[in-house]
Order: sequence, then C-alpha cells, then structure tokens
Amino acid sequence: QVQLVESGGGLVQAGGSSRLSCAASGRTFSSYAMGWFRQVPGKEREFVAAISRSGGSTYYADSVKGRFTISRDNAKNSVYLQMNSLKPEDTAVYYCAADFRVRDVLLHQRYEYGYWGQGTQVTVSS
Repeated sequence: QVQLVESGGGLVQAGGSSRLSCAASGRTFSSYAMGWFRQVPGKEREFVAAISRSGGSTYYADSVKGRFTISRDNAKNSVYLQMNSLKPEDTAVYYCAADFRVRDVLLHQRYEYGYWGQGTQVTVSS
C-alpha cells in the first residue's frame, strides 16, 4: 500500500515553468510504476506522463512532449513533473498515480493505476 501527496501547484504565467512533486509513503516505492494525470471540470482525467519503477523509461502525452519532464528519486520516495513553456490549456488539477509492478514497465492508462493522490491545482494565466 502507498499513499501519495502532491505539492507544487499554483498560479503561473503562460510561458513560465513549475515543478510538481509527489511524495509517497511506504518502503517499497522503487517497486511502483508512477504517472501523472490531469483533469479539468467536465472532462475525463487524462494521461500526462509515466515513468518506470527504475526511472529508466519515460513516456509522455503528445500534448506535453518536449515541454514536461517526469523524473523520480527512489531514495526520497518521490516523483516529479517539471513543466516548462506552460500554456493556458495546461490548467488543470494534476494527480500523481502509482501501481505496484514486478517488471520495469510504463503505465499510461488510468485503469492501470491503483493508487492516487488528492491532486494539486495548476493554473496558467494568459
């Protein structure tokens, strides 16, 4: 079992940068594939980025590729999302997600994740 707590959201101007953090509880963080999703009111939660348990593989939604970077520090039980060149359409609640995996895989479907954080709001002003 793992508990996730996101931080780092807030108000950012278009073109700016922001870094989200997700702190995980538990002693087996390195056994979890991790991901970031986002959701705006009235829309489904959408995939943003994923990272394998080792951190050796990453995967991004086309909408953020080249602008966002996912990373993790297994020694600190944390995963991060560095967001650059932010656009107003990046405005959303961002969620951290985790799932235990034996293999070093990437997960990019919402149903593949069993654990979720409470979310953190990111607002990009134009």
